[in-house]
Amino acid sequence: MKVRDKFPIGRAALLRGLDFGWRGSATLLLIAVTVFFAVGAVAQTTNDLSDAQIQGRNLAQKILEQWPATNTIQMGVLNIRSSRGTSTNIPIKCEIFVSEKHWDCHYEASLNDGSTELLTVNHGKSWANHYGHLNRVRDTLLPIYQNSPFANSDFWVTDLGLEFFHWPEQKNLKSEMRRGQPCKVLESVNPNPSTNGYSRVVSWIDNESDGIVHAEAYDANGQLLKEFDPKSFKKVNGQWELQDMEIRNVQTGSRTHLKFNLNPH
Repeated sequence: MKVRDKFPIGRAALLRGLDFGWRGSATLLLIAVTVFFAVGAVAQTTNDLSDAQIQGRNLAQKILEQWPATNTIQMGVLNIRSSRGTSTNIPIKCEIFVSEKHWDCHYEASLNDGSTELLTVNHGKSWANHYGHLNRVRDTLLPIYQNSPFANSDFWVTDLGLEFFHWPEQKNLKSEMRRGQPCKVLESVNPNPSTNGYSRVVSWIDNESDGIVHAEAYDANGQLLKEFDPKSFKKVNGQWELQDMEIRNVQTGSRTHLKFNLNPH
């Protein structure tokens, strides 16, 4: 396989592997426990920004505007390797629902204790992401906070919503080769980082597709916390879709590999 074939697509296909919609009870889920992530500080005018900041903001906006084209259902498995080296497999069902003004994403993970964890992400053209994140235990819905892991994995709610592209401070740092791909290096800075959250995320964005080739997330102290890599893609019904991806917590040594069963729809 040629290097280009490994990363032939942009955010729309990447998000089919990251975010999925849910119909029906998703509406009630969002009404009951939606978490609103503020965009942050008051938006600056372009006159106040450097060329690198303007380029970075434009790139982040371009990435966010790449919506999935169709409704999709995918089945997959979260393989979680703990810092102790033990491995756990979590079945996951993912759906995406696209409408004219927004698209909704839904993850449903079947945990080993018999409970079901649900995550809904609502993406809109004129609003910040809305989130609903619950764990169903004995028919009781329990809220789970934004920086807690989804399904006991290394993926946080903010990871699955690509929340960092919504932060107000975006900066195009440089151009650089990464994994054999010419990329723009985009730095996203959190204006109000929590003590257990991200202070900034650095993403390597493929020049041709605007897809994420690699990303690094830093903690509130500026230390590297996580690394994210899409691993492979598969062509389904003439369209490239993400087949598997990995996120690693470099501070704890844990790792989560998410792989999808990409059969023709």
